[in-house]
Parts: sequence; structure tokens; C-alpha cells
Amino acid sequence: MRIKTLGLLAASLLALIASPAQAADGNPLEKTNGFYVDPSSNPAVWVKDHPGSTADKIKAAISTKAGARWFGNWSGDVKKAVDGYTYAADVADKLPILVAYNVPGRDCGGHSGGGAGSPEAYRTWISNFADGIGGKPAVVIIEPDALAQVDCLPAGERQTRLDLLKYAAEQFAAKAPNTWAYMDGGNSTWIPAATMADRLDAVGVKSIRGLAINVSNYKTTTDSANYGKAVSAALSSRYGYTKPFVIDTSRNGNGPKGTEWCNPAGRKLGTPSQTGGGAEMLLWVKVPGDSDGKCGIAPNVEAGQFSSDLALRLISGT
Repeated sequence: MRIKTLGLLAASLLALIASPAQAADGNPLEKTNGFYVDPSSNPAVWVKDHPGSTADKIKAAISTKAGARWFGNWSGDVKKAVDGYTYAADVADKLPILVAYNVPGRDCGGHSGGGAGSPEAYRTWISNFADGIGGKPAVVIIEPDALAQVDCLPAGERQTRLDLLKYAAEQFAAKAPNTWAYMDGGNSTWIPAATMADRLDAVGVKSIRGLAINVSNYKTTTDSANYGKAVSAALSSRYGYTKPFVIDTSRNGNGPKGTEWCNPAGRKLGTPSQTGGGAEMLLWVKVPGDSDGKCGIAPNVEAGQFSSDLALRLISGT
């Protein structure tokens, strides 16, 4: 994006190489040419390390497709990690998709439990995350499940969770002017649309681009879009504004399997990352082939670890 817009002067190009330049406020889709494919995703690393026919299938169907990179307490210096990732995407003139996943009490202590050790630590972490993006174009999904799961927290900690999510929204709004940030809004059968609208307003969704739906889940794109529209309508009727939404389509090609969510059999890859399609964007937010935890058809695979068996099943829909 900036390689094209800063001109052809050698001095300008040298300045670009030395440090990421800041762009004017605007639409990140207009400042890039397609979505960024993470060259170091778990599927890409597995393909590189396991050459052969299985790797060829996974490469063709998954690792060469644009999807999100998740950042959490495993990311080390998050400002450096985010800056490096978004800089690489910027040089390639592509739009990166990032997920912030480090809120205290993450996943209610479930398979993906963890997160920052304190509210203060989280504020520092998410502020550094936003600093790492700066003026570079990006899409960010803020804290999957954090709003939908707020009821699992002790009553005294729920307001703290809401305050932290609002702080996160404020950080991206203030520090990342070319980022479209989306607050996670659960899935179509989890929280009633009106209730989710109340929660989203409470955490400052008005200050960012919109909301994300169906992250790491299997609800159909149609059902997810209908839910997104219902949430936006509730925001309009209750608070006087509407918001666009994005849908995670990484694993919803066959729709859901009852209420089972943790590595269920018979799921399939959905529509690859694109604009439109019933939402502002359809995105591969969950990394296909990464486990939900030691459950379902991957009882020995930790959450976030890649399984070639899971990947192949998503490719074939079995």
C-alpha cells in the first residue's frame, strides 16, 4: 500500500524500509490488495515440515488461504510481534487479520483458559497491541467469547471484564486509525440479539467498526448473517446506531452438528476470506486444523495445536 503511494524517490523508499510509515485515516480494504496469507500459520509450518500428498492437500485447501493470526500470552512482546506481522503484510500490500485473545479469565477456564494475569496487565498488553499496528491497515477481532461468556464470571468481576473490553475498543480507535476492529459478539444461538446489543454498547462498539460473529463455531453463514442483522437492529432501536459485522466461515461449510462445538466430526471448510457474502466480510478467523482442545475427534490434541487429521476432515467434510 505505502510502497505505491509514497512515490518513487529513493529517499522515500529507504525511509519505508527503515520503519513503517503512517498512512492517512481510511478504509483498510482500499489501502491494500487482498487479504494476507500468514506464512507462519500452524498449517503452513506443518506443510513445510511434512512434504507429501497429505501436505499437498492441506496446502491447496488451507495453508495458502488468508486467515487470522491469534495473539495472546504466548506471543511474547506483543507490540513487536504485532508490528512485525502487520509490517510484513503492509510490504506485501495485503490486509492482515489479527485476533486479540488475552483477556483475564479467558474461556472461563476451559480448554483455552488463560489470559493476562491482571486487569492492569491486560491494559498494558492491549495498548501495546494497538501500538504495534499503528497506522498500518489491519482487521482485528477483539477477544472471542469474552462478551458471550461474561455470565460465567463471579458477579464482582463482570464489570471489570466489560471495562477491559471497552478499554480495548478505545485503544484501537485512538491508536490504529486504519484498522477495522470488531468486538466479538458470540454466535447465532448463544446470546439473544437484544442482550448482545446491550453488551456491545456497554463495551464501546460504537467507537470501532463493528462486531464479529461465529468465531470458532459452525453456524451457517445465513443464520450468522440473520443474527448480525438482528443485533444491529437492536443497537439501532435501543441506542440509535447500527454496526456492520463479519462472520467466521473457517469451519461452517456443513453447518453445525447439534450443540457440539469442540472438534465435532462432519464439519467442513467454509467460504474463504472475502468481502461481502452476507456480511461486511467473511473471514477465516479460526485457523482450520487447529484443535479446540482435547475433545471430540481430537482427544489428545491441545487447544491451538494443529492436527493434520482435523485439517483433512475439514477438507473432506467427514
